[in-house]
Amino acid sequence: MALSAPLAQAQSDDKAYCAQLSELYRKYVQNATGRRVDVEALQALDDCSRGKPASAIPVLEKRLRDAKITPPGGGEFKP
Repeated sequence: MALSAPLAQAQSDDKAYCAQLSELYRKYVQNATGRRVDVEALQALDDCSRGKPASAIPVLEKRLRDAKITPPGGGEFKP
């Protein structure tokens, strides 16, 4: 079954957004001084890299906000 063009575009956009969140998380949160290993965030990074943005985006957005970093676009992810 082929995906409709809008659905395919939305999935592509979600993957790109997930990649942005992953980059920000790795740069500013993951390696912060005194930071402990966050298994849930590591799973989200893995999910994102495997093309599963729906499960990864909410976790990464929350971790960034907790670190006082506004995710790109500032909006909440809506699956």
